[in-house]
Amino acid sequence: MTPPEGVLCNCLARGRKCGNVVAVATTPSARRIGTKDSQTRAQLVDAAERLLLEEGYAAVTSRKVAAAAGLKPQLVHYYFRTMEDLYLEIFRRQAEANISGFEQAVADGVTLQQLWRMNADARAAVFTIEFVALANHHKAIKAELARFAERFRSAQQTAFARALAAAGVDENQLPPVVGLLLMTGLAQVLGLEQMIGVTTGHAETKAFVDDLLAGLEVRPVTPSTRRRRGSRRR
Repeated sequence: MTPPEGVLCNCLARGRKCGNVVAVATTPSARRIGTKDSQTRAQLVDAAERLLLEEGYAAVTSRKVAAAAGLKPQLVHYYFRTMEDLYLEIFRRQAEANISGFEQAVADGVTLQQLWRMNADARAAVFTIEFVALANHHKAIKAELARFAERFRSAQQTAFARALAAAGVDENQLPPVVGLLLMTGLAQVLGLEQMIGVTTGHAETKAFVDDLLAGLEVRPVTPSTRRRRGSRRR
């Protein structure tokens, strides 16, 4: 009879020969993982992000990532337990950078035209679309995508409301969240179509939106500007 995994058979403990094979239980959690601040780890994430943007998430395999980074394939799983962990690292790093950059822009004052151009970034649209596709197959990625999306939308809504106020557009005429969704939705459609090679009407649409927003004579609004305007009204 073969003993349970991880248990030495009695006959071996007594120094007698035994035909049983001793199995030692191992778990994935026992495997050593590389440090998060490693330069090699950063190289792998950089390579994986390039592959995702250039060839789509299906191209992000351990072999292709290692080859793109000029490293051995074993290193991918030394730093990431699963490919899902690597996907999450790509997303979190880019999402944190985007939110940080956006919050700084808002603190300095941002116009509706600037908001449109931020959302119309083709690279950002491709990144989002790839992760939406991944979210259909990975619950952890879906949850992380939703968490960052809500956080980013909250920051964008605040900025959009300030920019509308600077343009003299009443919130009852155009609720900030509605205007924001119209803007981001259009940007994502353009990004999706560009991914598959459809660009008919894109230049005209971008030019129209740019002209429309420029015509509002939007001026940057910062929190300090809002306080000064409020004190003048009183």
